[in-house]
Amino acid sequence: MSNSIQVATIEDVRRAEPVIHQHISPAPLIRSYGLEKILELSDDRRVWIKDYGWTPVGSFKLMGALNWMANHADEIGDRPVAAHSSGNFASGISFAGMKYGKKVIVVMPEDAPQVKFDLTESFGAVIRTYDKSTDHLTGARDKLTKQIAEVENAVQASPYDDNDVIAGNGVGGLEIVEELKRQDRKISHFFCQVSGGGLMAGHALAIADGFPEAKIIGVEPTEADDFRRSLAAGERLRVEEPKSICDGLLSYDVGDHNWPILKELISESVCVPDEETITCMEWLYDTHGLRTEPSGAIATAAAMMRKASLEGDGDIVLVLSGRNVDDRTFHQWIEDGLESP
Repeated sequence: MSNSIQVATIEDVRRAEPVIHQHISPAPLIRSYGLEKILELSDDRRVWIKDYGWTPVGSFKLMGALNWMANHADEIGDRPVAAHSSGNFASGISFAGMKYGKKVIVVMPEDAPQVKFDLTESFGAVIRTYDKSTDHLTGARDKLTKQIAEVENAVQASPYDDNDVIAGNGVGGLEIVEELKRQDRKISHFFCQVSGGGLMAGHALAIADGFPEAKIIGVEPTEADDFRRSLAAGERLRVEEPKSICDGLLSYDVGDHNWPILKELISESVCVPDEETITCMEWLYDTHGLRTEPSGAIATAAAMMRKASLEGDGDIVLVLSGRNVDDRTFHQWIEDGLESP
């Protein structure tokens, strides 16, 4: 894997495993009998959902944040940590700061779900906000984060474009591989969200190493498909105004450190319209009792709606990346669709 920048490897992911498991246990891998029936799979194939909503911050972001904090603790010393986040990395880096005794300042959209504000503050972080609707014009998010780093002497953490973050997130992929190998299973398809790419890059390293035959499929909202376009073009492309109810999947492009991994290991990228994501959110709630955020449900939606061919010999694994959604908003979506909130 040649690139001018240093790229995370499976060895980095393995080194991160004891760091993550020092603080949290593996997120559950749930068998979905309901999806097996919907997809009309043969009896020897199974569907699994890796549920990161179970973590103490309600999303996968905690893994990358913990590994980043562990590897930068000495450098940080008494300085604060600064980061921007749509909300889930905010709570993840806040939790990590609490564990390692570091002050954390996060920049979040002013319209982020209240549950993400509450979680982040519960672990002790300071929150500063910006207007997401005009950020593509003003660059307020990055300017404010940089200002905190410069004026308050903070160490800046990227929510996705960082090898320690990628490696930490990849520990979840190792958990999937280890559990399915223990059951003597194999993977034919792996569906995972792509935004900045930190989740997918880490998981792709682990899945490709453990199950080289697996087809790794990226999933994005229809109007926030920078990675699908990038994969087709063979170079990183940017979407200037990504739009979706999937608030955690609205990055403008994938990160420099993620792109080489994604380009090499992902065989296909598919898109899901918000209406179908909501349909899946309702199904997950009714069938599995899981109240998910849209960003969390979209990978399951991609499989449910057959956005890619599922032909093959092996199990299908879907990433449920997070469950942080306000209760009122969730119920409005599944009852009224995109008319609400």
